[in-house]
Amino acid sequence: MANYSEPSSSLSFTSPSHVSNGSNGYNISSSSIPETRTNLEIISLNKLSSHLEKLLIQTDSNSNSDFNSSYSDAVIVVEGNHVCIHRCILAARSKFFCNLFNESKDSVEEDGKSKYIMSEILPFGNVGYDAFLVFLNYLYTGKMKSSPPEVSTCIHGECPHDACRPAIAFAVELMYASVIFQVPELVSLFQRRLLNFIEKAFVEDVIPILLVAFHCELTHILTQCIHRVARSDLDDITLEKSLPPEATRDVKSLRNTLPESAAREPKSEEDALREKRIRQIHKALDSDDVELVKLLLTESNITLDDAHGLHYAVSYCDPKVVKEVIDLDQADVNRRNARGYTVLHVAAMRKEPSIIVCLLSKQVSVFETTRDGQNALGICKQLTRPKDYNTKTEHGQETNKDRLCIEVLEREMIRNTMGKDVIVSSSDMTEDLHMKLLHLENRVAFARLLFPSEAKLAMEIANAQTTSAYPGLLATKGSNGNLREMDLNETPSIQKQRLISRMEALLKTVETGRRFFPHCSEVLDKFMLDDLPDLYFLEKGTPEEQVIKRSRFVELKEDVQRAFTKDKAELPSILTHSIKNRARKYS
Repeated sequence: MANYSEPSSSLSFTSPSHVSNGSNGYNISSSSIPETRTNLEIISLNKLSSHLEKLLIQTDSNSNSDFNSSYSDAVIVVEGNHVCIHRCILAARSKFFCNLFNESKDSVEEDGKSKYIMSEILPFGNVGYDAFLVFLNYLYTGKMKSSPPEVSTCIHGECPHDACRPAIAFAVELMYASVIFQVPELVSLFQRRLLNFIEKAFVEDVIPILLVAFHCELTHILTQCIHRVARSDLDDITLEKSLPPEATRDVKSLRNTLPESAAREPKSEEDALREKRIRQIHKALDSDDVELVKLLLTESNITLDDAHGLHYAVSYCDPKVVKEVIDLDQADVNRRNARGYTVLHVAAMRKEPSIIVCLLSKQVSVFETTRDGQNALGICKQLTRPKDYNTKTEHGQETNKDRLCIEVLEREMIRNTMGKDVIVSSSDMTEDLHMKLLHLENRVAFARLLFPSEAKLAMEIANAQTTSAYPGLLATKGSNGNLREMDLNETPSIQKQRLISRMEALLKTVETGRRFFPHCSEVLDKFMLDDLPDLYFLEKGTPEEQVIKRSRFVELKEDVQRAFTKDKAELPSILTHSIKNRARKYS
């Protein structure tokens, strides 16, 4: 067995009496010289790397330093951001940039500096601003930074972020940069990273990996992606719409060799005719010709549901065309396709707010889940980066579409809790149950805060005495307000029954308030629908946003107090006396 001991230093410090030959107190053994030299080289390289990193930071587009404008000699515009660069460094590190800078035709002079547009210098693919900064950091320092969470994770609270769409998309952009800008060591690094995603990710999220592998001629990754897609339930239409023809052909060819393909019966003439008519409907939708769609539906026995026409339109058509198709009222808006997705699920994947709103206006069910338990809101969250969701919108600017989709779906889920009946049909503890319960908890909590005596009475009648104020906020701080907490000795079915019982008590509380204090309830209902999504977390956001939230909260309190005064004035005296007697009984 090897004997391991603490390593000794290559430099030994001695007293002056032991020093000879003018060694100035240091006795350096000849065997330690190579190790000392290696250590010095590492220290020097680290210093050089850190110095160059400072140079990169000072050339960030957000910097206004004189150093930046004085020493950088070129600019690359990426997604509207001006990134100042030093051509000597990029040319030395990348053959692509060396060739680019030798060609003056691709640059435009601006303030005495050469200017390049990222979208114009790329032969294919896309490299975004954040990915380009990470790539530049490697060129300047030789060190690979970790991916920034705000652009390489999603906002879904239960996602491990090991294969969600933002993580994959960011790695794909870095792979494009590594291949196009010809940095081989990074190509090897990101090839391993993308391979790790393939089996973990949803098959829809494998498509971007397949595309980068196809265009960059990464044979190993491409083969793995084709095998994953071939084993999946992606339909031929999706393949043809999403993949290059060569890749589609390879996937279909591989599918024919799989064992399950042998069990399929060959298509009959009737099936072939049916498929042809469905294709005609899809082609009419591709042409934005809704009148032709209506004609085809009239002349054949194929319905819009048979062709999954709504799913197709929501996936690939212009939002205006989607609205026209929905307004035909010839399809079930809650119908599922062969993969188990409702039309709203497909709309959530596309992240187009106008389509989602149009579907919700047709009473589509917002709580339906996919086979893996995701509802439309969860799908949107898993596709949305924190950077996009948290972007502050200036007055007059359009809200980020990703955030708008999430807010619309959240608000619709809350609206569905306003009725008397809450139906929980799933055997599992799904997101809709938690969403409804959280809304009811917050509604009763606000009632307690604004008119405590009356709320207490309604809660006692409904046997809901333990409602916590602001459970949504408390849940984020690890307190007992977290509705998802479960005793280790409590089974999922017992937990579900406990939460349903709690929900019934809260519903009874709300209905009691509506009966005896209708004006207050009306104000609270409006608040829960219009303002609560922004006020769930009073401490969240910029200082300016917090001031606005607290100001709105004060306005709400004044509105409720006025409504409560109006309620008391309108209550018959005998009813007021009855409420007081009941209050004494429960006090």
